[in-house]
Amino acid sequence: MFNILFTHQDFLVINKHPNVSVHKDDGDTMLLHEVAKESGDKQLFLVHRLDKMTSGILLLARNSNAASELSQSFANRDVEKYYLAIGSKKPKKKQGLISGDMERSRRSSWKLLNSKNNPAVTQFLSASAEPGERLFLCKPYTGKTHQIRVAMKSIGSAIIGDSIYNPSSQSDRGYLHAFAIRFTYQNQSYDLVCDPRENDVLGMKWHVDPIKTNLDSWLKPWLLDWPKLNIK
Repeated sequence: MFNILFTHQDFLVINKHPNVSVHKDDGDTMLLHEVAKESGDKQLFLVHRLDKMTSGILLLARNSNAASELSQSFANRDVEKYYLAIGSKKPKKKQGLISGDMERSRRSSWKLLNSKNNPAVTQFLSASAEPGERLFLCKPYTGKTHQIRVAMKSIGSAIIGDSIYNPSSQSDRGYLHAFAIRFTYQNQSYDLVCDPRENDVLGMKWHVDPIKTNLDSWLKPWLLDWPKLNIK
């Protein structure tokens, strides 16, 4: 269900496994309750979210003051987040910016619009993967529901195993992973990476060449040459 990556007196960083709900779904065990049992906390606080499909880094506050401060950092967009995704087709472009308003579509899905009144903004790089697939490193500037999943579909490379945006794709999981996070808490900087190759439960595709080689060059994603965004 999870493993603890980093422990601080005020927060925990866990690796959420794929297909584990952050909230209590039908028949699911509450994730925060299970983490608290392992960490010895009476209560943990959610300061951001991951989709059920998405694995990787999830930050949990251990007290209400930390929850307030960390939540504010996310709200102020002071937290750098990096995600890995494996797309099912060659994208329309190999790197760049995906920006547009999002609105609800059919069933549980969202769609990207051409308008930019309150846009979802995602920067991305990509690299080679298995034939007919593409590896992406995504840096979302905003935090909209399904943002990266919708962004990948919009450039013609919907995520492998994504039952909503790529229903014809069959795989052992939906290949979206919260890879790295960078933030400041009480004047101390934290850089944390969750390499999906270090835990087999995160999926088998991370272990194939050339994905392994490309991941090696992305282990400090904040040092890569990301163009500066002129967004207020």
